[in-house]
Amino acid sequence: MNSSEELINVVTLVDENGHEVQFDHLMTFDHEKKRYIALMPMEEVEGVGEDEVLIMQIKKDDNGEDTYVPVENPVLLEEVFDTFLELMEELDEEED
Repeated sequence: MNSSEELINVVTLVDENGHEVQFDHLMTFDHEKKRYIALMPMEEVEGVGEDEVLIMQIKKDDNGEDTYVPVENPVLLEEVFDTFLELMEELDEEED
């Protein structure tokens, strides 16, 4: 692999219409003792911009499996996104 290739960790989710949609898993992180995942669509997704990051909370279902739940509260979403940006900045600084 040459240095210009990026590793992509693909996460496939099923939308409300039953269609599979692939996302690039950017990061899993914690914010105020809750777990979140940051995803970037690898294909066009209705309601999500081309360079937009999708952040979802990770919760356990009744079977103990991880499920991804949208963050509905706009204030919380902004806080979680700020945490994501800070962590991405730290990663960028480590790479330099």
